[in-house]
Amino acid sequence: MPSRRHLLAAALALGLAAPAAADRAPIVAAASDLQFAVEEIARAFTEETGQSVRLAFGSTGNFARQIREGAPFEIFMAADEQFIFDLHRDGYTADEGMLYALGRIVLMLPEGSPLAPDATLGDLGVALEDGRLTRFAIANPEHAPYGMRAEEALRRAGLWDEIRPRLVLGENVSQAAQFALSGSTEGGIIALSLARAPALDALGEHVLIPEDFHAPLLQRMVLIDGASPAAEAFFAYMSGEPAREIMRRYGFLLPGEEMRDHGS
Repeated sequence: MPSRRHLLAAALALGLAAPAAADRAPIVAAASDLQFAVEEIARAFTEETGQSVRLAFGSTGNFARQIREGAPFEIFMAADEQFIFDLHRDGYTADEGMLYALGRIVLMLPEGSPLAPDATLGDLGVALEDGRLTRFAIANPEHAPYGMRAEEALRRAGLWDEIRPRLVLGENVSQAAQFALSGSTEGGIIALSLARAPALDALGEHVLIPEDFHAPLLQRMVLIDGASPAAEAFFAYMSGEPAREIMRRYGFLLPGEEMRDHGS
């Protein structure tokens, strides 16, 4: 029988995912918090239009660097809009694209964790003192927006300096989720959109961290210069109701909708 770690690795495998994609299908560089939602949207897009896209998931900061180095992406779906503003300023995109979602972060605990699902992170401080917390996962704040927001939340709770030596850093938030749920840590801070995926939700519990604990995760997408008609079609499809409904299901707040607490 596959181990818990192997099941997690399979669920969170990164790289290119190509739903019936031809070799020439445009590549979408998508922040890793979008993995489950955008895979589902891409399947629906292909079923409805007959067109395909290839999906690459990773950290927003790494993708922005790769675009500057000439990576053949045609759409960039960032977890933090500032990266797209910077690319536009430097001439890599024709415009500043569009806001497509607001993301949220959660405290994620694996089954059997000694930590309490405390949204304000107070129990983490107690657990650091009494020895219940030895390893804790977040995405790398140096280039992953969800890691940046996790750091902000931990600082807001007054825990950053004490918890920092115990951090296990994921290359992106998807890898941080793997670390948080694999049993190698007592938990972590990950994207709500990943915590809501059935493959991960069944492996633990999560609680939504208050939005005032961190800066907003304003997620923006843009067409890279020279994007193909198929890329333009998928970009437009993201604004349609079928795609928006999928995004809602994974906990994203969408442009034009009233701010609300998604709950856990």
